[in-house]
Amino acid sequence: MRTTLMFLMCLSLGFSTLAQSNSNEAKTLLDEVSAKVKSYDNITIDFKYVLDNSEENIKQETRGDVIMEGDKYILNILGITRIYDGRTLYTISPEDEEVTISSENTEEENTITPSMMLSFYESGYTYNMDIVQNVQGRKIQFVKLIPIDSNTEIKHVLLGIDVKTKHIYNLIEIGSNNTRTTLTVNSFKTNEPLSKTLFTFDESKYSDYFINRID
Repeated sequence: MRTTLMFLMCLSLGFSTLAQSNSNEAKTLLDEVSAKVKSYDNITIDFKYVLDNSEENIKQETRGDVIMEGDKYILNILGITRIYDGRTLYTISPEDEEVTISSENTEEENTITPSMMLSFYESGYTYNMDIVQNVQGRKIQFVKLIPIDSNTEIKHVLLGIDVKTKHIYNLIEIGSNNTRTTLTVNSFKTNEPLSKTLFTFDESKYSDYFINRID
């Protein structure tokens, strides 16, 4: 399913002023979200993830969770666990009995990673206010972000923000091939007591796994 959440009204007179005002309003809201998030010691999110491409007849739906503390995170999705300790990324696949260890947080190009989900917009995008939706009594304001780089695989991103809490409700990414990826937050917890070793990979627990090290 492909959905375009976009409204753009431009008359010959006053368009540039309207666009600038809209962009400033969007930036103010995004900055408020970013400031709110940075005020927390850590964030725990349970989410629903949907990937949809009707042209290729592909639809994948799953749930996942992520714990973030600064740049560090531990992400569980599609049966795979990713642990990033701030320097090294460990990707654990029980199905393949394999652990991939990379020296850096090497994600696919243009992918919005957990640690940057709430601040990725700060560079590389233009943005404008989009539609407002009422979701179970919550006012969700969408901001549309368009990559400045025309060669990116991302066509645009829609960020749904709870106007009251300034928390992100969902993130919708539309790819250049019209693949629609939606991440919807089911629960959002902050400043939870975390183990000091939560983001530490214990290789001894995976003695039977193949360890794939990428320099």
